[in-house]
Amino acid sequence: MQFEAIASGYYLEALCVAGDAIWLSDVTRGGMRRIVSGASDSFLTDQHMLASIMPNSDGRMLISGPGGIRWLDPQTGASGMLLDELDGAPIGGVNEMIPDGQGGIYFGTIDLPSILKGKRPGPSALYRLDKDRRAHKLAEGLRFSNGLGLSPDGKRLYHNESFVGVFVYDIASDGALGPARMLLDKPDCDGMALDSDGGVWICGFSSSELMRIGPGDIVDRRVSLPGRASTNVCFAGADARDLYVTIVTPESATALARNEPIPAPDSTLYRARFDTAGLAAEPPRFRI
Repeated sequence: MQFEAIASGYYLEALCVAGDAIWLSDVTRGGMRRIVSGASDSFLTDQHMLASIMPNSDGRMLISGPGGIRWLDPQTGASGMLLDELDGAPIGGVNEMIPDGQGGIYFGTIDLPSILKGKRPGPSALYRLDKDRRAHKLAEGLRFSNGLGLSPDGKRLYHNESFVGVFVYDIASDGALGPARMLLDKPDCDGMALDSDGGVWICGFSSSELMRIGPGDIVDRRVSLPGRASTNVCFAGADARDLYVTIVTPESATALARNEPIPAPDSTLYRARFDTAGLAAEPPRFRI
């Protein structure tokens, strides 16, 4: 595979390709960057630790991070909060999120206040936010919620629990999750993307390869990367065969976890043509 460097930064995250725009954050430098035809502009430059981004059906972007989930209008630069409390309490932080296929989203919380103080974070939880902005807790007591994926038939939710491994939950008819089942013992699991065959691609913040969990819930493919660790992966393009991946260093990942300065801008976004197409997902339909 021929990997082409697209952008660089200190610690790139929140990867999304919507139409002809590539979106990503630099969690330590701050802000959300949009790249279109090589030109770049920035939004929310005073916001750090932005973790995930996706388009809403109305063209606004939904962005997770400290305090919950916010919306951004790229046309005007206006922004506001979509979700800033759960069960009447402020949200410490939201990490990864994905569409739920019914107009809402799945997302995982993280204890950002502790992370920013250099302390071990408290437990994470998984939620579903329906299109009417009602939040439903699905799982709790998790070590560190990270990448999420929904199977093509909408019956399985995949979840990367960083520092533990990759898990799958069966989704009941009422939306509740069944017991977690570990698919892969991989403590450095980070971002996730699904392909059109239902294969689950896993990033690792100390791994130099992408791993695919395929039929039978076993690892059936590995792809070498142009770096020693990765945070996010996604498929895009007219045929969904453009593979984008954000590369970091294990040393930077360790520094981030300890809330220590990352010494150099050695994180890079790469793109390559792939032989497998990604799984398309309908954007959420929140009224903002």
